[in-house]
Amino acid sequence: MSREIINAFGKTDVGLMRTINQDSIYKSIEPIGKLPNLFIVADGMGGHKAGNVASASAIEGFIEFVKKPENESEEVLDVMISAVSYANGLVHKLSQEHEEYSNMGSTFIACCIDNNSAYIAHVGDSRLYLYRDGELNQITNDHSLVAEMVRAGRMTEEEAETDFRRNVITRAVGTDCSVNIDGIITPIKEGDSILMCSDGLSNMVAKSGIKQILDMNISDEEKVDALIAEANDNGGADNISVIIIGL
Repeated sequence: MSREIINAFGKTDVGLMRTINQDSIYKSIEPIGKLPNLFIVADGMGGHKAGNVASASAIEGFIEFVKKPENESEEVLDVMISAVSYANGLVHKLSQEHEEYSNMGSTFIACCIDNNSAYIAHVGDSRLYLYRDGELNQITNDHSLVAEMVRAGRMTEEEAETDFRRNVITRAVGTDCSVNIDGIITPIKEGDSILMCSDGLSNMVAKSGIKQILDMNISDEEKVDALIAEANDNGGADNISVIIIGL
């Protein structure tokens, strides 16, 4: 039996410094093909409009793949990883065929809740956190230059938070003909919350600040609004996307 999703709220905001929102989000508590539910955050990059084309096209490609009848018999995480790979091919093809989309790409993080587990397919530095009993833990590993330096012991997490290279990602959907995708299964239980976000939140609000808002006795929808407001209060230097799934 699937873990019941109590609620799910998500919003994306252009922030204070950008004129175009290159983030895209998707959320459905209803089945999408094999998947009993689906939540996605994608943070596009590229020229004037290429970033939002990349993120939106990646989500469209993922959903198109998941809905194919031949994938109904596959395992949940296998479907999700294959769907990201399919989306990567579509975005890369667009970037090759249209000069204005050259070199575009997108982070991509998809989550599905099923059988007391969260299934996650992940590329880039958009994040998924698990909030449980007042503790906030990042489940995904950032595919970024500074995160790799932290994992190699060449930089502390505190240094990484302010390093000028923190926006440099080492993997993205669409920038090459293939991409390495992280597949994660993490156990969940009643009372947990899952937070998915683009780096427009995580670069502007420290983990302690995110936890402080999640600790508040307000609705999940109000928490989404409060997180976006806090990112903007801290400068709003990038587009901000937030999804909270309550279990």
